[in-house]
Amino acid sequence: MDLTARMGQPVYAPADGLVTFSAPYSTYGNYVALNHGYGMVTRYGHLSRMRVKAGDLVRRGQIIAYVGNTGRSTGPHLHYEVLMNGIHVNPYRFMLK
Repeated sequence: MDLTARMGQPVYAPADGLVTFSAPYSTYGNYVALNHGYGMVTRYGHLSRMRVKAGDLVRRGQIIAYVGNTGRSTGPHLHYEVLMNGIHVNPYRFMLK
């Protein structure tokens, strides 16, 4: 899912987890992946800057990165994915309010 956002807007972890990837990746540009356990993984792309590295533990609500325009992108936005047991699910259910 692509979410409209301002350049540099903070991106928050929706739940506690382990950073499994934090680096440029293919068309996603700067990219972060979090493993929250119980089969849940969240992914974030087109980031301007990342505040976490692989192996870090994060807490719900922690800033993990900032919205950007990296990779194959036509403007600042956040690419957000949620997978349960390897299957994409509706990310709206896992967004912080």
